[in-house]
Amino acid sequence: MASPQPSQLDGPAFAHIPAPVKAKLRPFAIDKIQRIYQWMETEIIPREPVMDAQLAAKPWGMPALLRELRARAKEEGLWNLFLPNTFKESPGLTNLEYGCMCELMGRCYWGAMVFNCHAPDTGNCELLAKYCSEEQKEKWLKPLLEGTCGSGYSMTEPSVATSDATNVGIRITKKGDDYVINGRKLYSNCLWNKHLKFYILMGLSDPENPNPWRRHSMLIVPADSPGLTQVRNLTVLGYDWAPEGHGEYTYDNVVIPKENLILGEGRAFEIAQGRLGGGRIHHTMRLLGQAERAVELAIMRCRDPRFKPRGKLIGDFDSNIERVAQMRLELDAMRLVVLNAAETIDLFGPKAGRKAIAQCKVLVPKAIQGIVDECMQIFGGQGVTQHTPLPGIWAYARWARLADGPDSAHRHQVGRDELKKAVEITKRHQEYNRLAKVYGEKHGEKVHMMPEDSL
Repeated sequence: MASPQPSQLDGPAFAHIPAPVKAKLRPFAIDKIQRIYQWMETEIIPREPVMDAQLAAKPWGMPALLRELRARAKEEGLWNLFLPNTFKESPGLTNLEYGCMCELMGRCYWGAMVFNCHAPDTGNCELLAKYCSEEQKEKWLKPLLEGTCGSGYSMTEPSVATSDATNVGIRITKKGDDYVINGRKLYSNCLWNKHLKFYILMGLSDPENPNPWRRHSMLIVPADSPGLTQVRNLTVLGYDWAPEGHGEYTYDNVVIPKENLILGEGRAFEIAQGRLGGGRIHHTMRLLGQAERAVELAIMRCRDPRFKPRGKLIGDFDSNIERVAQMRLELDAMRLVVLNAAETIDLFGPKAGRKAIAQCKVLVPKAIQGIVDECMQIFGGQGVTQHTPLPGIWAYARWARLADGPDSAHRHQVGRDELKKAVEITKRHQEYNRLAKVYGEKHGEKVHMMPEDSL
């Protein structure tokens, strides 16, 4: 592949893309990145107050503004950009190329919705494309890709620690040609949003199976199923996150036909791992865009001549100069972590990219949370009010440390995998000692080696 010409990569749309990544962008992707940037700058961010007004009047459902923008984006071919090129339904982008676009979409919380690239539909589309039958794809995946409906992913429960998903306890019972669901769920998208048409639910179908990884199954649950009730919308750090929202649900003898079983009974963990990879890095991609927006606001405040404590601009204080520098350094470092994960998936697949995905999940939300916290500090008291988007950005980053599994679970995974290397590492260090003794004798030197009982 020929490297793009420098003139193709000039301008603010490409300002934060690392040089090695720029060299790998194809003309097709470069055009998409530039067009997404223009949309965000001229069509989406300036309309945030309009969206706020429409959601305040009618929080649940697809706002008129969003319907209008989605129709135009679809017509212009800026649609379903997230689906990787390993799927026949893909527009042909790599995860690395999409990562550059997803960050731009993330500059506005609902920006990705305009391009049908928002959670949880992105992860659900990947799941349906990868694991469902052709009949299931026609009924459930096709409307998602066309944007005529929305979906939810139902895994978290209120009464058990579902950070260990083997604890998922909502019961799925086989009854003739149907499955019957009983129990409670948290999160997933708000049932009051009538654009939402179905949930993908993980539940306990074979509790006596001696293999805990084969006890659970996944079902497609229509949102209008009798017995499925939303108890209330869940606010997250005070935000209702309309129009998608989060809910608390009860399932009371909800009957689902066998045709809605995904892949087979006892296959839920296999499916979940295939789904969560993309979802984890998509959140981190969008968080980069949120953080860039926050840093821009902080820089504006630093140079605003109206704010001069002790006669100096806020940005003239050494502490704030260093604060801004640290934010930039951390943000650029997190971008490298995210894009490395995206390219690892492109080159070797999600399974081989497990560590890189976990790095994203652990490092990025916490770092972005800290960056936004510093931006709020620069703004002073105003920074924690609705005068700026900063509190909402902070809340999103904080929530992302728990979404698709808490960061502590992913740290545990990374640490466990590292400790598996102990035997091989020990052998290598024992060999260092052996060779050191040989070389010491060869050179006539008395060498001090690491004690054998330490190896």
